[in-house]
Amino acid sequence: MDDPALVEADHLRALVALGRINTLSLTAVRLAAGVVALAGGRGDCLSGLEVVDIASGGGDVTIDLARRLGRGSRCRPVAVTGVDISPLAIARARDLATRLGSQATFALRDVTVQGCPPCDVAVSSLFLHHLDDDDARRLLRVMASAARRGIVVSDLIRSRLGLLLAVVATILLTGSRVARVDGPRSVRAARTPAEYRALLESIGLRGATVRRVWPERVVIVWRAERDER
Repeated sequence: MDDPALVEADHLRALVALGRINTLSLTAVRLAAGVVALAGGRGDCLSGLEVVDIASGGGDVTIDLARRLGRGSRCRPVAVTGVDISPLAIARARDLATRLGSQATFALRDVTVQGCPPCDVAVSSLFLHHLDDDDARRLLRVMASAARRGIVVSDLIRSRLGLLLAVVATILLTGSRVARVDGPRSVRAARTPAEYRALLESIGLRGATVRRVWPERVVIVWRAERDER
């Protein structure tokens, strides 16, 4: 899916497939729980929280996250913005948000060059495994420096079970040729929970929780030291 020469129709089918898999994997559910925890554990009053979703892809997770964070809130609306380097992904995300009546917004942005917009919480899903350790460290530093309260990351775990699940899921849940190739390849490129912990510790993000969840995912939550909560 990262190949700039990928045919547009194949790219869009892969984005749809990824959205379906993320829904069944409860990606937005877990990101929302992490955001609420950083906000003080009160999901009914998030006080105008600003959330940025890094590498938001086709927008499915960003839109679902915005819906979950805004549901039942009695305070100011939660502002959720997805950023991605792909114009096609951003166009698809904006179209989906319009069709669903979502308040989520999307912006074309290369965070490796432009950085992460200032926010309360920076989140990311299924992106770290695309990066080698040096680039992953740079991304995590950028997210941590931009986020006033902390960061929440969801990603794959490299394991035999994870590889099996990726193969089965991409066969049963989608007809996308790209997804069927990228799914198993992504698991092979992912990290173990211990490797995620080592990555965080190497850049001083101490106190982060690294939790293994079904289906062979990891959820990382780190609270900024400057956050007084």
